[in-house]
Amino acid sequence: MIQVQGLGKEYDGTWVVADLDFEVRPGVVTGFLGPNGAGKSTTMRMILGLERPTAGRALVDGRPYAELPDPLRRIGTLLDPQAVHGGRTARGHLRWLAASNALSKHRVDEVLAQVGLADAADRRIRGFSLGMRQRLGVAAALLGDPPVLMLDEPVNGLDPEGIRWIRTLLRGLAAEGRSVLVSSHLMTEMALTADHLVVIGRGRLLADAATAEFIDRHGRTRIRVRAVDPQRLSVLMRDSGLDAEPVDGGAWEVAGAEPEQLAALAAANGVVLYEIAVQQDTLEEAFMRMTADSVEYRAVAA
Repeated sequence: MIQVQGLGKEYDGTWVVADLDFEVRPGVVTGFLGPNGAGKSTTMRMILGLERPTAGRALVDGRPYAELPDPLRRIGTLLDPQAVHGGRTARGHLRWLAASNALSKHRVDEVLAQVGLADAADRRIRGFSLGMRQRLGVAAALLGDPPVLMLDEPVNGLDPEGIRWIRTLLRGLAAEGRSVLVSSHLMTEMALTADHLVVIGRGRLLADAATAEFIDRHGRTRIRVRAVDPQRLSVLMRDSGLDAEPVDGGAWEVAGAEPEQLAALAAANGVVLYEIAVQQDTLEEAFMRMTADSVEYRAVAA
């Protein structure tokens, strides 16, 4: 697994990451979330030894990354799909990585086929689209068949088919018992992919919870109700002390109530309901509410 223990990084007197503690466990896709500037990339770089921590430590299978004798066999990573030599072919790039860790050349063709780049194996990388570079980065991460994977924004540049592919791939890797840490700003995709969430803001841990638990804890639950006579329903709810507000289509959203309560109230007063449904905030809505005070750059919508 990946273990982050009291991890911190200070730049010019400012702690960009401070006292982080979390684990990435086997058999689970862990989503790593936070606003821009939260410290996600810095944390990932410290895990890989690309940044020296000011405090704490990060371990991969109980050891610092720099002490792993065969790192590609222990952890596969994708941090920057552009950080490749454009003059090399996809096959040449992966063969160079394979040779550096004494991996078989046959493994190169296996991962190229796995990520859908078999037909582009001998093309120069400089001609690759962003989506193709992402796939090549995933191939490099899979090269050593590692038990731990760490991917930063792996769906950037991918088309809908590619996004579904990476989602299926990550969940499949976790199902095999691997530890998977993935960072993304696409909340809808994280809701479909991640079993567990680690959320940071301004370099500090804000949440470490199962995805469903995070939504339940930080999202809102409302009852959407629509009646034949919306005004009469409105008066009934107001007189009953219910917090209701009008929404589109002549419906009302009610907070702090149960659907059975509303249905009984309407039935007792002869109000016919067209619709009554429980509505739960999405992961994006829960995330936005939870991190509202941790956003570094905030624009005002027109």
